[in-house]
Amino acid sequence: MASIISILFFLASFLLAPLPLQSADSDPLQDFCVGLINAPESVNGFPCKPVSEVTADDFSSRVIAHEGNTNNAFRSNVTGANAMAFPGLNTLGVSMNRIDLAPGGLNPPHSHPRATQLDIVIEGTVMIGFVTTGNVFYSKVLRKGELFVVPRGLVHFEKNIGKGKALIFAAFNGQMPGTVSIAPTLFGAKPSIPDAILSTAFQVETGVVDEIKSKFSS
Repeated sequence: MASIISILFFLASFLLAPLPLQSADSDPLQDFCVGLINAPESVNGFPCKPVSEVTADDFSSRVIAHEGNTNNAFRSNVTGANAMAFPGLNTLGVSMNRIDLAPGGLNPPHSHPRATQLDIVIEGTVMIGFVTTGNVFYSKVLRKGELFVVPRGLVHFEKNIGKGKALIFAAFNGQMPGTVSIAPTLFGAKPSIPDAILSTAFQVETGVVDEIKSKFSS
């Protein structure tokens, strides 16, 4: 695991930025607003838990303390510590993901429409890359303690190219960054996107589209 110093540097560099850059969310109007996750209605966040009921436990979480299960087709697992999983983050404009990658594991191309992402490699050797709106691809091979920033909304991926496990922590300047996974979004949408749309977009036969859709049917 990375040293305490490198983790503190990572958090400080991202979370202690000048206020205009600190958060993609609206500025809070109170010190905190621990979210009531099961409230029937919410607008850009969750209603606040009564202050009289707030405890120190509301500001602490172990949601990303443990390794995720990478026994899947992508050999990867993403665990989110956003306002839904960690209600103490509600209205504070920050969140974090834990990305576990088995050898050869891939966090497939996706985007976060509501936040910029800052990755720090805790363990292993990974390739991280993104594509701009001008269709330019930027990528970098990173090792323990190194950082990589992904601008808000751009399609990107993380790939373990080392011989052992890899671990990345990703910080966001938004409490709910959102995730649009490219392949499942296009080929696993409910209701389904018409085959003719996808076959024309990807310049393939409809049979190819149906085959890909079958992999995301569940």
